[in-house]
Amino acid sequence: MYPSLRANPDRAAWIDTTAKTLGELGDRHRTTLDDASRALEFPREVYRELGRLGYLGPLVPTEFGGSGWGVAEYVVISEEVGRHGLVSGQIAVQGQKWLVDWGTAEQKAQWLGPIASGEKVFSESISEPTMGSSFKNMKATATRDGNDWILNGHKTHVNLGADSDVTIFYGLTPDGITSFLVDTSLPGVSTQVTDPIGLRLIRTADVLFDNVRVPDAARIGSVGGGLETFLSTFNISRLGNASELIGLGRRALEIAINYGNTRIVGTDHVTDFQGIQWMMADAWTSLQAASLARDHAALAHERGEDIALATTVAKRLAISAAEDAVDTAFSMTGGEGLYHESPLLEISNDLRVLKVAGGSQEIMRNYIARRILKSSDHEGLA
Repeated sequence: MYPSLRANPDRAAWIDTTAKTLGELGDRHRTTLDDASRALEFPREVYRELGRLGYLGPLVPTEFGGSGWGVAEYVVISEEVGRHGLVSGQIAVQGQKWLVDWGTAEQKAQWLGPIASGEKVFSESISEPTMGSSFKNMKATATRDGNDWILNGHKTHVNLGADSDVTIFYGLTPDGITSFLVDTSLPGVSTQVTDPIGLRLIRTADVLFDNVRVPDAARIGSVGGGLETFLSTFNISRLGNASELIGLGRRALEIAINYGNTRIVGTDHVTDFQGIQWMMADAWTSLQAASLARDHAALAHERGEDIALATTVAKRLAISAAEDAVDTAFSMTGGEGLYHESPLLEISNDLRVLKVAGGSQEIMRNYIARRILKSSDHEGLA
């Protein structure tokens, strides 16, 4: 789709090339990806191939081994990943965003290139059994010991936690929440793979930190500045979530249309019925609206604008659009879509996870409402 991003001819050509390349990659590794999802395994070789093609390092400057692109390219990659059922690189992009914004020269040199190439896998150890979107109930701690820090905590819902080489750890210090880059091979780091319903290619794990010693050079951002470092990536990762949702919706609707164009009911094809056409039209319209909102946010970021509201609107619309598309796909395919062999089940489950990732629909609504009520012109209503 990309209704606004395509206004730039050079970018439109890049979008076409990227969509073709990632489509071919998905087709070539379809069996591997499907088997990995069912077996709850991380398809490391496919992930590395994404890195070799440049699609894992869109925000990494070329001098550090990345592609040197921007947020607009990142959202295209994310949408095509969802569209073609590929392994997501969103966690890698969030890691490189933290490093680019907050990392020291040594941290950038050590991690940016390997994360962009896929040779090193990044994860983020943030959520805890009693703490999700609010940091108020954080239990994990970081305690000074000379020039080192001792990290303790139980982190959960960590995508690629058991597969990563480096993770970002958030813990409480006397000065507030502080973040650290932790080599997961260090003594005291252990993991337990968990069993999510969706996004199984970037499987989740619990990550335990038991008196893990790291030098102060592992700290990312200032002592007590953890909330600031966290929020600096939040809006960008939310755009990635919205884009993958749009991609999932496109994939589901395309599957349904292809099926409906060949399935005969009585003397007509499924897509000949007006009721079905209306459902298709509504689902496509929702995807187009979500794409417009997402493109607007990406372009606003390029202009250096505050994108907090724009990304929230994009995620909110993308959730509804993906749900409409998937529901329509199940209606159009009928019994054919109700088996584990059908990709619609995996798409539906991935959608459930992405609805929550980066903030649930309810959180989106709360933030939009607060912005409207606090604005002197009610965000343009007046």
